[in-house]
Amino acid sequence: QVQLVESGGGLVQAGGSLRLSCTASGRTFSSYAMGWFRQAPGKEREFVTAINWSGATTSYADSVKGRFTISRDNAKNTVYLQMNILKSEDTAVYYCAAKTSNSGIFRVRSSYEYWGQGTQVTVSS
Repeated sequence: QVQLVESGGGLVQAGGSLRLSCTASGRTFSSYAMGWFRQAPGKEREFVTAINWSGATTSYADSVKGRFTISRDNAKNTVYLQMNILKSEDTAVYYCAAKTSNSGIFRVRSSYEYWGQGTQVTVSS
């Protein structure tokens, strides 16, 4: 079992930056592949980015590629999402998720076992 807590959301102007953090407690953090998803009002929760247990492998949705960066610090039990050049369409609740894995990365929402409570990101145009 692992508990995930996101932080770092807020209101930012278009073109600005935010860094989200997701801190895990419970089992060994390096046992998990991690992902970030987001859900805008009236829309399905969608994949944003994912990272494998070591941080060596990442994957991004096309809509954020080149603007967002995922990273992790296993010593701090934390995964980060650096978001640059934010657009109004990035406005959503952002969730981190964990899946027990010692190898791959996962883009599918149903692959993940544990979820945080979400943090709101609002980008004003």
